[in-house]
Amino acid sequence: MQSLSALGSAVGQLLKERRQTLAVAESAAGGLINAALVAVPGASAYYLGGGVIYTGASRSALLGITAQDMANLRSATEPYAKLLAQRVRSNLGATWGLSETGASGPTGNRYGDAPGHACIAVSGPVEAAMPPFNSLTKATWRQAASR
Repeated sequence: MQSLSALGSAVGQLLKERRQTLAVAESAAGGLINAALVAVPGASAYYLGGGVIYTGASRSALLGITAQDMANLRSATEPYAKLLAQRVRSNLGATWGLSETGASGPTGNRYGDAPGHACIAVSGPVEAAMPPFNSLTKATWRQAASR
């Protein structure tokens, strides 16, 4: 968590300097992104809120994303990450929306994405999504399981 705290602090500092705000929707990270941001003293100056959007029910209830919005989309993809970022930014009135979606482990998700598969997007003055990447390996899971 120490490296996440350092990253959260750096992001918070930039947002405070620019007088900008952030809202977060995450999935496979399970709240770690939100935790890293709110752990920074003074986070209320830039952090407007966020949630773990882990199921269709949470997607609907917390972000108002409908079945129609999801037509031709699936979780753990760039287009889905963009939708999450746009919706959380809009719903909370933030300068920036940040989203993460993917597959946690040790078995991945029901779409066949490997554990550690992740898509990240931002919405705001710049709209962007990172191509899917894999942050974990089987060795990482074996090491974590042995602890």
